[in-house]
Amino acid sequence: MTFNTNAEDDLSLNQQKSRYSAHSSRQARGPLEKLLAFVLSAGLVVLAIMFSLAALAVIAIAGLVFAGWFWWKTRTLRQQVKGATTGSAYRSGHIIEGEVVRTTDATPDTGRRLP
Repeated sequence: MTFNTNAEDDLSLNQQKSRYSAHSSRQARGPLEKLLAFVLSAGLVVLAIMFSLAALAVIAIAGLVFAGWFWWKTRTLRQQVKGATTGSAYRSGHIIEGEVVRTTDATPDTGRRLP
């Protein structure tokens, strides 16, 4: 008896699955429904592109504002670096002059080479 009960349960389960799949994957029937589906899909794609471009514009403007702020905040540091590298020591009189004499302890080459 249990075998028949399981078979009946399996049959009803298969019927329920077929009913569910028939209702869930409904396709457009007529040309008017297909046209409406196409127009709505195209409209959604256009809206998605429009909002993504707006988001990219906002991100680009925010990046430019941040770059300008960073440039403005580091201007004194850049001026100090520029002043330090353009010979400010020469203008202020802090130059130490001197001569260098180089002596070498190397022996002259006799033509002999080590193996």
